[in-house]
Amino acid sequence: MTPSTDRRLTPQPWMTHSRTQAVIAALSADEAEVRFVGGCVRDAILGRTIKDIDLATPDSPETVIALLKGAGIRAIPTGIDHGTVTAVMEGQPFEVTTLRRDVETDGRHAKVEFTDNWQEDAARRDLTFNAMSLSPDGTLHDYFGGYDDLQASRVRFVGDPAMRIKEDVLRLLRFFRFFAHYGKPPPDAEALAACRFSAPQLSTLSGERLQAETLKLLAASNPAPVVALMQDQHVLTHLLPETQSVAKLAALVMIERSLGRESDPLLRLAALLDGGAEIARAVAWRLRLSNADRDRMVAALEAAPLSPALDGKACRLALYRLGWETFRDCVLLSWAASGDMPDAPQWRALLAFSENPPPAFPLQGRDLLALGIPAGRRVGELLKEIEAWWIEGDFRADRKACLEEARKRAGLLT
Repeated sequence: MTPSTDRRLTPQPWMTHSRTQAVIAALSADEAEVRFVGGCVRDAILGRTIKDIDLATPDSPETVIALLKGAGIRAIPTGIDHGTVTAVMEGQPFEVTTLRRDVETDGRHAKVEFTDNWQEDAARRDLTFNAMSLSPDGTLHDYFGGYDDLQASRVRFVGDPAMRIKEDVLRLLRFFRFFAHYGKPPPDAEALAACRFSAPQLSTLSGERLQAETLKLLAASNPAPVVALMQDQHVLTHLLPETQSVAKLAALVMIERSLGRESDPLLRLAALLDGGAEIARAVAWRLRLSNADRDRMVAALEAAPLSPALDGKACRLALYRLGWETFRDCVLLSWAASGDMPDAPQWRALLAFSENPPPAFPLQGRDLLALGIPAGRRVGELLKEIEAWWIEGDFRADRKACLEEARKRAGLLT
């Protein structure tokens, strides 16, 4: 197939920036061709914000490192076995990868050889619009119809979908992730069939790879229809078997939009799960979530659902017991499960409580010791008694009042 070079993009600021130009100049100092590849090309065509700038070159990683260092640019061998070097110019990273072709694949890892053939490199990529490359002068190189697919919001594999997925099973999830971010119905039937057939192989992938794709998918503007499609195609069964319904996720997305909130992939994941803390821990372990993300999800799912019918005292108690983050997460998940409208004022009022810091109990053990209460179990017991009294009083008692109550309960008043 002959590359399409009849399209040109007007060079955009991220392409002409001095940092970008310095890296390109360094890499092309030996007259090697350098092109932009990957997401920056895709998003440049759509006019979206460019997040990362990736480059490709036929030069070997060793040559890339030498060229960068020769130009005074920091070079980090981030994935040198697979031909990837990260150039850092004025604090901005540029991922530079040597052109490759696959010589051996097992569904999880690929053994590659370096090449100087741009079409061979493009042929090993997953989706047509991810296989495009862009010369610094704006010339677009499109070997597999990626430009037309992108304009039509059509997500297609390069070549045979079944073969692409067999080479790397993660591409199955990447299909759905990119469909959520860039596609519109109907999905490519051949791709869908290949994904459905290969779904049992998801269990062979590492939790870290599953986590990355799952959270990126859930970060889409509205991932619910695509997650529902995955459920319908029996793909979700092999990724998140705990999911019974996508309705709560769909409701949460609408609530986030109504509130003007950014997408929250972790909370969206929690919305998909049926069950409490035990289920949350199992999913966190399988997806290798960080301890912080695991703890956040567990806390949100093990807490009792909240209701907008709670009075102010009950809200303050829940905020104190849960902390502001878990309180907020519980409100949003409870709201999504309620069936109420995304702009329901009673839920907005409840959510507003999370904007306030939780009350802080004004006493510590050392305060009781300072009163002359002997160290020992009684100190802890007395603290709990006073805290319960303070909570019953709707957190109104200040430090002075709490100390007075401590003296009274310890029999220190004369």
